[in-house]
Amino acid sequence: MSPRQDELLEAAYRYVLDNGLADLSLRPLAAAIGSSPRVLLFLFGSKDGLIRALLTRARADEMRLLTDDVPPSPAPDPADVVERIWGWLAAEEHRPLLRLWTEAYARSLVEPDGPWAGFARLTVEDWLREMPTLSLAVLRGALLDLLATGDEERVTAAVHDHATTLRSR
Repeated sequence: MSPRQDELLEAAYRYVLDNGLADLSLRPLAAAIGSSPRVLLFLFGSKDGLIRALLTRARADEMRLLTDDVPPSPAPDPADVVERIWGWLAAEEHRPLLRLWTEAYARSLVEPDGPWAGFARLTVEDWLREMPTLSLAVLRGALLDLLATGDEERVTAAVHDHATTLRSR
């Protein structure tokens, strides 16, 4: 990827974090990031190519959580991993990424052949390498609940209940 392509991808990524992907149009995006639709199409091949690049970028942020914020250890305590990940997921500053992730996840389920193809499956596979299915399901459900209701206290209590259950095993 060229430096200009990297620069425009980062600017486009910030734009979609604020505006979402649902109504993404190249003209307003290009104007907002100091480019033109023609340049974006040249650099990314198509609008779908740009969306795929943006989703790859979003997954990189998501995976950085697992590698930087929850460093590997020989025998990590599953309850501690769940609570550390939830702390990151529940943080207000990560909500734009999480809304983008949720949008892309849902779109990949209903438009499996579009630029979203495989996004949901790949993110599940990424996370399953790090945690058991039940904990992943609890965190995903809690995330959806938090984004829908904004009730961080109630949802965090539920995640802590799950962690307590893990510790009692």
